[in-house]
Amino acid sequence: MLFVLYCLDKPGSTERRLALRGVHREHVATIADRLAAAGPLFADDGVTMIGSLLIVDFEDRAALDAWLQGEPFTQQGVYERITVHPFLNVWPQRTGAPPKDMSNLSAFAR
Repeated sequence: MLFVLYCLDKPGSTERRLALRGVHREHVATIADRLAAAGPLFADDGVTMIGSLLIVDFEDRAALDAWLQGEPFTQQGVYERITVHPFLNVWPQRTGAPPKDMSNLSAFAR
């Protein structure tokens, strides 16, 4: 079953987010074959990271919750709130693939 995870950071957690980003990415990589989409959410300035959005495939909510317990941003208090909803993708994707070159994206240059 697909789930949408809408994760918003606690105010003032940018430095913690950046410090944990490597271990967060490693944890997300453990479910790479289950990801439909994953990436940071930005403030209106398009630069400041304020959270994460993931669309993931898990057997059930219990399996998702077990994975989330080991998620570094969850464990280390980066996220203020995580909203989870079951999701059904009914539209063939034609857009949304990651950019081939992310080096010019200021948020990823840090």
